[in-house]
Order: sequence, then C-alpha cells, then structure tokens
Amino acid sequence: MSKQNFIKGTFILTCTGLASRVIGFFYRIFLSHSIGAQGLGLYQLMVPLQNLVLALTTSGIQTALNRLIASQTALKHHREAKNIFCTGLLTAFSLSVGASWILYTNSDFFAGQILKQPLTEPLLQILSFSFPLSAIHSCINSYYFARKKTGIPSGLQLLEQLVRVGSSFLICRILISQNRPVTASIAAGGALVSELFAASAGLLLIAAEFSREQYSFFQAHSFAARLREICHTSFPLTLNRVLLTLLGSIEVVLIPQRLQLYGLSPSDSLGIYGVFTGMALPLILFPSTVTNSASVMLMPSVAEMQALGFRRRIRHITGKACTGCLLLGTLCAAGFFLFGPFLGNILFHSPTAGVYIRTMAFICPFLYMNTALVSILHGLGKNVRSLVHNAAGILIRISFVLFAVPAMGIRGYLYGILISEILLSSLHITALYRCE
Repeated sequence: MSKQNFIKGTFILTCTGLASRVIGFFYRIFLSHSIGAQGLGLYQLMVPLQNLVLALTTSGIQTALNRLIASQTALKHHREAKNIFCTGLLTAFSLSVGASWILYTNSDFFAGQILKQPLTEPLLQILSFSFPLSAIHSCINSYYFARKKTGIPSGLQLLEQLVRVGSSFLICRILISQNRPVTASIAAGGALVSELFAASAGLLLIAAEFSREQYSFFQAHSFAARLREICHTSFPLTLNRVLLTLLGSIEVVLIPQRLQLYGLSPSDSLGIYGVFTGMALPLILFPSTVTNSASVMLMPSVAEMQALGFRRRIRHITGKACTGCLLLGTLCAAGFFLFGPFLGNILFHSPTAGVYIRTMAFICPFLYMNTALVSILHGLGKNVRSLVHNAAGILIRISFVLFAVPAMGIRGYLYGILISEILLSSLHITALYRCE
C-alpha cells in the first residue's frame, strides 16, 4: 500500500469516525435524558452478548475476507475475489440466521440466567433480528476495505449512525404521544432499523458494481474449496474474538453484582454502570477515532512490508505510530483530567460522569498506543501472541472486579483498567522488540 493511499484511507476513516462519534455523543445524551442511567445500563448489558454472537458468526469471516480478497485483487484475480466474497457472505449470513433463531427462542434464558436481568428479554428479542443484517453489512465493508475503497464503508457507517439516531427519536416520540413509558427498547429498535438500512444500501451498491462488471452471485462455484480456505483463515481469528468476548462478558456481568456487595442497591449499581459505560467511557474513547482509523490501514501495510522484507521500514513505522499515539494520548489525558467534571456536567448533567472521566484520563496514552501496537502485531502474523496479551489484560480487570470493586466501588474497576492497559503496552512492545 502506497503512502498516499494510506494517508487518504486514514483521512477518510478518521473524518467518518469523528462524525460518527459526534453523532454518537449526542445520541448518548439523548438516551441518558430519555431512558436514564438505569435504561442505559440495561442496554449496555446486552453488548457483551451481542459481541459474542458477532464473534462466533461474523468477525473472523469478516477479517478473513479482507485478507483473502486483498490478495486476490493484488494478483488481478478479480472474479476469484468476488467468488470468495460470495462464499463468505453466504456463510456468515447462514450462521447469523441460526444464532438469531437461538437467541430469540431462548431470550428468557439469556436474560434471566446469563445477564441476570429479566428486563433485558424484550431487548434481546429485538436485537436477535439484527445479526443477519450485521453479517451482510460487515462482509460488504470487508470487500471494499480489501479493495481500498474506504469511501463506501465510511458512507454506510454514517448512514447507520444517522438512521439509528433518527429512528430512536421517532420511536421515542411515538411512545410519548401514546402515553406509554419510554424504555431501553428505543435504543434496541434504533439499532435494528439502522442495520436494516445499512445492509440494504450496501447490497444495492455491491449489486450495481457486480452488474457493471457482468458478474452474478449465481456464477460463483467451488463453494466447498473456498469455504475451507475461509475457515482456515478465520478460525484462529474467531477463536481470538470469542475468547476475548467471553472474558469481557464475564467482566461486564460481574460488575453490577460486585457493586451490590459494595453496598449499592440493584438499581443504583445498574445506574452507576450505565453512567460509566454509556457516558464516561465513550468520551474517553472519542479521540481514539484517529488511532483506530490509522490501525485499519496499518495492518495491511505492515503485512505488505513484511512480505517484501522491509524490516527497517517496519521498525520506522512502528516508532512513528507509537510516538504519535503517545502524544495524542498525553494531550487527551491532560484535557480530560482538567475538564472532566465540566464535561460530565455540560454533556450529561452528571457530576458522577465527570469524576469517572477525570479518573479514566490516565489510561489514554496506553489505550491509544495499544490500538496501533495490536494492529502491527496482526500485520506481522502474531495473532496468537496478541490473544495471550489481551487475555492477560482482561484477567487483570476481572481480578479487580472480583476483589477491588466490593471494597472500593467502581473506582476499583477503573484502577484495574489502568493497570491492564499499562501491562498490555509492556507486553506488546516486548513482543515487537523480539520480532526484530
């Protein structure tokens, strides 16, 4: 990948990411005012389960398609790239339909026994319909990322965000006009409608492109051979995502329960969790849009340089990436520490959110740098090592949830996040140094 393409792709993704984050912040503010901290907490409880389903059905295939389609495109095998895309799309869609059926028919079990919150049952039923749509959307994004057409995935991301906000607001107004309670269902409904629009728009775009190139989905053949290739590439990636998601899910489910041991009521513990995950954390993650965008372009660049034997250039780009991320993280840490209480009050009308923002400020340099370091490790083919590092970081956080939260409240979890991010930075840098 040329430097010009890298900068162009990063710029497009950064602009789109920033716009999406801005829209997302206003959306969070709207939700915090409409459904309250407890409603946000209920909705956020579903996120780990949603991530687990996506990890099992889509995430590994999505990354595998990105790599396989890129390699075939580089070899000018454009028809083969389309055959691989069709095979991957059909596989991810089929797996997602099966997962949706399981979640919908067993929503009471997942709500009561897994999430420990029966009130999430209707939200899970709404969420279940979004997985096949997410599979379509994700695979289409991978197709265009592999061909370095970042404009189309960026446009679909903006469309998804705008529809999510608009549909949630419309549902909210309808409920108010009918004198019905406004619950977290408006967020779940908005997510479903947004995925429907994004998947439909993506299908229209890719169908138009295939039509121009005189290719039909039904022309794809040798599905079994391509499926084996996709599975061979996606299996370790899927295992990585599933293990990390499972550990993360355990962490999220434990937090409200351990907060109750600290002395909070069930509603208060859910509210505190909602303030942290729905207000403070998104603000801390806002600047990472830049590092996330660079990381999307960084992984294929490093893989390409490794294949060409440009080890010195890999060292150079690694140093540049770390320096840039550390600089951005340090500036953001200072800003969040100084203005955290003000931001919590002005954006969310929550002094508690301001306290969490100030406390979380110290993780910014490590959090932003780790995004780039993980991308470089994946580009070098060190997926297993990255998995081990991330698992170690999550285990650190779970330990703090188990032992520090009952004694210190949510502050114990915040300290666990800081220590885990420092550990991850150390492990990633050590691994890259040994790759020299």
